[in-house]
Amino acid sequence: MKPQGSPPEISIAKSHIVVFLCWLAIFAEGYDVGVLGAILPSLASDPVWQLTPLQLGAMGSYTVLGMLVGGILAGTLSELYGRKPLFIACLALFAGCMVASARAPDPTTFGISRFIAGLGLGGIIPCAAALTTEYSPKRRKSFNYGLMYSGYSAGILAAALVSRANVEEHGWRMMLMIGAFPLILLPIFAIFLPESLEWLVSQGRKARAAETARRWNMPLPAAPATREAAPGVIQVISRIFARDRAFETACFWTALFAGLLLVYGLGQWLPQIMRKSGYDLGNSLLFLAVFSLSSAIGGIFLGKLADRFGVRRVVALSYGAGALGILALSFQNSLVVNYIFVALAGFGTVAASLILTGFLAQRLDPDIRAAGTGWALSFSRIGALCGPMLGGAIAAYDMPPAANFQVFAGIALVAALATAMIPTGAVSRQPSRE
Repeated sequence: MKPQGSPPEISIAKSHIVVFLCWLAIFAEGYDVGVLGAILPSLASDPVWQLTPLQLGAMGSYTVLGMLVGGILAGTLSELYGRKPLFIACLALFAGCMVASARAPDPTTFGISRFIAGLGLGGIIPCAAALTTEYSPKRRKSFNYGLMYSGYSAGILAAALVSRANVEEHGWRMMLMIGAFPLILLPIFAIFLPESLEWLVSQGRKARAAETARRWNMPLPAAPATREAAPGVIQVISRIFARDRAFETACFWTALFAGLLLVYGLGQWLPQIMRKSGYDLGNSLLFLAVFSLSSAIGGIFLGKLADRFGVRRVVALSYGAGALGILALSFQNSLVVNYIFVALAGFGTVAASLILTGFLAQRLDPDIRAAGTGWALSFSRIGALCGPMLGGAIAAYDMPPAANFQVFAGIALVAALATAMIPTGAVSRQPSRE
């Protein structure tokens, strides 16, 4: 029973509307990552394009490079123009470019369309992180974030399953065309997705803020004593690297860098690595499906554990478990045992990274939450940029498949150590579970 006179709190049912809409957008992003890995064997054997391993690695890096730029631009612009319009614009840009990629006549056009798609993808996560964090009950913030971000893994899973069933018959272009489905969902986002209350209040839009608070049964954030301009690039960087939180920021950025390197490196190269290990195309794509399914379930499970036992401890242990799972794949194992280790790898890479991103959003002050998350993710996408290229370099030197897993396991260990070193105690004005 809530004490009389206590401030209202958004209901779980209402918060799930925001979570579900953000889930759909993150699902589309996961499909994009997964479909590139799923069609990689087909691209590698394309008789017209005749791509080298390094060129195949670059295919994934074009998107990540766009995401790096897009995260900075959209995260900062959302503080100026609002979370909702930037979110919808980024989703539309990404989905439109999926059509362009599917119709690309040559590798150069394909690369350009992938870069522009990355601009849109880069803006989706910061806005989704800010909205999910804001429109979640205090005791369910990590759980809701894990639930929302499970869409990423579900998207990778969908890409693996759809491609396994159709890529040989319909070709890789059709798999990309399917990824443009968010275009038909844009009206739903425009109607049902709320604007950030914190942003409305910071902009002095009192009437709209009060109406939104009433509709969503949420307390109206206190207006600042003096209205200030939205923090710019210099202000955001100076605050997240202020003396009292510089070490914390460095730990977050290092862990997220290593985490996204694993997500994109394994997400793109896992089917090709397993195929080089002797598995046929169908079983190689199933490894990607198991990887994504375990990370989807793991994100929800880890979110629940993080709300109860603390995010830092849970995520550090998860990265450590992921390192063990990845390293175990470098040994000769049966098919079933390898599925188990791939599942552990997904649990300890994608799931751990998504919970850590939500933790970062909770720790940042409201007026720099989207921008600060965007900057952190843009830096971490340098790691995502390196992941596909690292897999391509290993393939170019014709190293054994085990070398991939040994290198990626070491990177997972770096992520575990960086997470464990995040200082305890919240620097942000917002309450946080450690």
